[in-house]
Amino acid sequence: MAKQAQTAITPTRVEDYPEWYQQVVKAADLAETSPVRGCMVIKPWGYAIWENIQRELDRRFKETGHKNAYFPLFIPMSFLQKEADHVEGFAKECAVVTHSRLEADEDGKLQPAGPLEEPLIVRPTSETIIGELFSKWVQSYRDLPLLINQWANVVRWEMRTRLFLRTAEFLWQEGHTVHATAEEAMEETRKMLEVYADFAESYMAMPVITGEKTEAERFPGADATFAIEAMMQDRKALQAGTSHFLGQNFAKSSEIKYLSAEGKEEYAWTTSWGVSTRLVGGLIMTHSDDDGLVLPPRIAPSHVVIIPVTPKEETRAAVLEYCLELKKELEGQNFLDGRVKVEFDDRDMRGGEKAWGWIKKGIPVRVEVGPRDMENNAVFVGRRDRAPKDKQGIPRVDFVAGISALLDEIQDNLFAKAKAFRYAHTREITTEAEFIEFFTPENQEQPEIHGGFASMGFCCDTELEDRIAKQYKVTVRCIPNATLDEVVPCVFTGKPGKRVIFAKSY
Repeated sequence: MAKQAQTAITPTRVEDYPEWYQQVVKAADLAETSPVRGCMVIKPWGYAIWENIQRELDRRFKETGHKNAYFPLFIPMSFLQKEADHVEGFAKECAVVTHSRLEADEDGKLQPAGPLEEPLIVRPTSETIIGELFSKWVQSYRDLPLLINQWANVVRWEMRTRLFLRTAEFLWQEGHTVHATAEEAMEETRKMLEVYADFAESYMAMPVITGEKTEAERFPGADATFAIEAMMQDRKALQAGTSHFLGQNFAKSSEIKYLSAEGKEEYAWTTSWGVSTRLVGGLIMTHSDDDGLVLPPRIAPSHVVIIPVTPKEETRAAVLEYCLELKKELEGQNFLDGRVKVEFDDRDMRGGEKAWGWIKKGIPVRVEVGPRDMENNAVFVGRRDRAPKDKQGIPRVDFVAGISALLDEIQDNLFAKAKAFRYAHTREITTEAEFIEFFTPENQEQPEIHGGFASMGFCCDTELEDRIAKQYKVTVRCIPNATLDEVVPCVFTGKPGKRVIFAKSY
């Protein structure tokens, strides 16, 4: 019997995927649970990933004409009451503030005091309060389009939480725009979806399918919802970003009107769109392995770590000097629109322990330098997209000159690997029996990794979709844009339908 390979993360993905995920987060020192139930503390390495996501998306938003603003965390309950569908969609997740201060009781224990005249909702999403402000900002067709983005935190009172993927409080951005016509608003909705899709693929190396949600999966109060859907390594789908065409629903509830060029008062058309720290969870589950986090270079907080190997005290000073010179040379090289970012790890601990620490943190390139490398004017290099023991000596001058190309190669390799994985686990389904077999684990007690993306015809009947979701825990992830005009028979009813993607999901 072959000896099982040792891994830095236990359990492995195959053994227990949910626990593997938690252990990767812990080993990479990305985040931890907080004293407040359901909330998380994002630690520096994890927050640096979010900052890189934020920085690149913010640049793209501004390139498409959007400006940043900030709106209140608290929303009067009456604002939500105006939009019945919207309220119904978020009611169970709302955190409610009912008092304004604390006072000590006769036993010295603090108690809520000063009841508010109107309860305040801690922002679950901002359509209602932003709509109130937009109704004042928009008066004429000359004020349109109004293109606003907000970087903020939101609170949705989740019962079952998981770091980055689903927490009571999380960070996100939410775009909110106002337009004179339905066509302009729909163009905005689709444009921002493509911004998300291109970012996910070109920066996160995470292949996505773009498409429209069915009525059952639509954002509360929207006329249409579009999403990017990615396949994780347990073959479940992750909704990684959404863009909503809100029609005139929020404009009517918030009285967002404008005077047209013809002097006629019209209701405006609005959109909203957003991504969150859930993207960090998607990044982990797309690329990481049984040795820890794997980061695409374009999104990594740092690109290279230099680890000096100093077994003898008499060569230590020279090796450290060599490493610092190498660090300076690497930082002088360009990557993307900036410089190569380099970590120098001279902590007083064993080299192997340091190397494994960086492997688990997912840094793209590890460089080990010892006395022999220094004598040969070389470096010993390991790549995170390859096995930990797959290392090679490279002349220093060649390594420095080729670092940008090497990082690009790692980025491309990770994207190609993720895309091949999705392709391997996407199946065209033509019968209900195939559907059931595809989504049924062999071990019902402890389900193994199974299923994937089922590409199939569906009549988009809401009641049928609900029944399938309850019975098989499978939902329509989207109607792909690539096959939007395709008419295929529904696998369940035989009626003409759309080609959709069914999957289990987060």
